[in-house]
Amino acid sequence: MKMFMLKSFMLAALMFISVLFGMQQANEGIHKMKGYDDPEFKSAFMIKEDEDGSYKSAILGNDVSSHDLEQKRKKLEEMKAFNLFSSLGKQLADGVSLVVEKTVKLITGK
Repeated sequence: MKMFMLKSFMLAALMFISVLFGMQQANEGIHKMKGYDDPEFKSAFMIKEDEDGSYKSAILGNDVSSHDLEQKRKKLEEMKAFNLFSSLGKQLADGVSLVVEKTVKLITGK
């Protein structure tokens, strides 16, 4: 079981690194295809280090910080919005899980 988990983790890590490498190669290909450096053309994800040693990240050109994420989380908690599709999805998932569990118990005889 340990070897299976180790192999699975290594495979997932390899796939993640491959995706990042592919994104970088696609970005370089787009720059080569354009033939010039366009300052308006930004990469999808950037991390920069400031002079004071702090790091800033940007996703699709929008600055992101942990403070922003905390504010968004608080705002979502305050809204306490009811999502009909979310609740229906949860009920459907619970129902399917129950049916599969009962079927497995019936088949295995436990």
